[in-house]
Amino acid sequence: MRSLNVDNSGRSCLKLLPFSQYICSMTEKSSNPRITRNKPTHQNSSMLGKVPPQAIDLEEAVLGALMLEKDALTNVIDILKVESFYKDSHQVIFQAILDLFTESQPIDLLTVTSQLRKSGALEIAGGAFYVTELTSKVASAANIEYHARIITEQSIKREMIRIASDIQRDAYEETTDVFELLDKMEQNLFEISEKNIRKNYSDMKSIMREAIIELEARKGQTDGLTGVPSGLTALDRVTAGWQKSDLVIIAARPAMGKTAFVLSVLRNAAVDHNRPVAIFSLEMSAIQMVNRLISSEAELDSEKIKKGTLAEHEWAQLVHKTAKLSKAPLFVDDTPALSILELRAKCRKLKAQHDIQMIVIDYLQLMSGDSKSGGGGNREQEIASISRALKKIAKELEVPVIALSQLSRAVETRGGDKRPQLSDLRESGAIEQDADMVMFLYRPEYYGITEDEDGHSTQGVGEVIIAKHRNGSLDNVKLRFIGRYTKFQDLDGFGSMQDPQGGNAVYRPTFASQSSGVSEFDSGNTIKLQSKANSDDGDDLLNRNNSEDAF
Repeated sequence: MRSLNVDNSGRSCLKLLPFSQYICSMTEKSSNPRITRNKPTHQNSSMLGKVPPQAIDLEEAVLGALMLEKDALTNVIDILKVESFYKDSHQVIFQAILDLFTESQPIDLLTVTSQLRKSGALEIAGGAFYVTELTSKVASAANIEYHARIITEQSIKREMIRIASDIQRDAYEETTDVFELLDKMEQNLFEISEKNIRKNYSDMKSIMREAIIELEARKGQTDGLTGVPSGLTALDRVTAGWQKSDLVIIAARPAMGKTAFVLSVLRNAAVDHNRPVAIFSLEMSAIQMVNRLISSEAELDSEKIKKGTLAEHEWAQLVHKTAKLSKAPLFVDDTPALSILELRAKCRKLKAQHDIQMIVIDYLQLMSGDSKSGGGGNREQEIASISRALKKIAKELEVPVIALSQLSRAVETRGGDKRPQLSDLRESGAIEQDADMVMFLYRPEYYGITEDEDGHSTQGVGEVIIAKHRNGSLDNVKLRFIGRYTKFQDLDGFGSMQDPQGGNAVYRPTFASQSSGVSEFDSGNTIKLQSKANSDDGDDLLNRNNSEDAF
């Protein structure tokens, strides 16, 4: 039971029985005898919720312009998508316009209305009257491209809000893997930029202008390098450097010097050419890898560095020769069992912070694939997914990615000189398919082969067999391998050195182009050895037992 009482102060009090509680409201007194109602005050939009980013008026203007001028769609078709529009009715109308364009039909008010009626979407679009009303929203299609870009920007904002909401929801789930969530977020954001920020076509005039500018920039270069230099002259002659977006597979049997090769390449790029590079070492620790670099740079026996048995002059040599190495932009990550998700995240970070120009993975078979894709499949499928992911990273970051790989035991069971071939790639044929370049490291002396087919000694000689080169020629490049310094260098890098076969004859390979005055990158990989018959020291060649070992 309720009763209304009026007290002496003029308050109207609502008495709630039997609880004897009063709720009183003060009534405003006014000189105007008429009773007036207070208008509701405008509340802050943050209290009512937020409206997604949108540009309804511009959407109406763009759709109206598309139905007014027949060529308007060609200006915005690469900017707008159906989902770029906020209102469902606008999405339906734009889809009808696209259908007419696909069928090469004219686009105007009547044809769009007819197409909507044919597809049964006229009512969803707001009816024929609404479609007609759109054409009155704009006078012409003069600014349609500018309007379309604003609509796309609002659409991108909505997509980012959606992604952030999904990430926030998943982050509260206890079962969510944080690294998968992080990679999902990065992938979604990257997809937004890929879908909405597209490169437009270019005419021949503008492309030719860019090509001429690049040629002028290279005019002063005598080395012929267009990519990241390896520092190995004979190899750079074939590849012109490690090229952007290339996936390079370097494969070999154990003890062939895979790590020594990539460390030599990394060192040359970082120290000699000041290119920021990164290596992900899954096999060796960062300290072990740096010890190899110190041995190579200071030219100190790796065994002495391993045991710490360096003489005083060797310590001084180490400090002096590694000064440049310590300042080189070379980054080492020795995370074991690195997953492709972690690798992608770290590479993006290195690219953003240090603008790395080359990435090396040592080695591919020690990586683990995505937990989602790798759980139900076999190892071959996992390696295939890893190689595809590495190629995606190379294209996304526009850097060469060099991955080391093991070869199967089929090489050991094969007769003859045991040279590797593409079928020897271990665990997956997808490696061969995804790679832009496949290289094999081969050292004949490892198999007890002391002379090559020309009768030259194979001691300290390593070969880089380019078995696949998507954008270039195939070749075999001979290099000098120095085991005690764990490094590779040019075969003629020793200058006047003793003949590896013995004696004091000069063993100095030269390239054919060096004698003709043509740039060394214009010729093939032809190696010439000084004739021993014409050597002044020919008599000394007979006394091989007294010769010093070049290594």
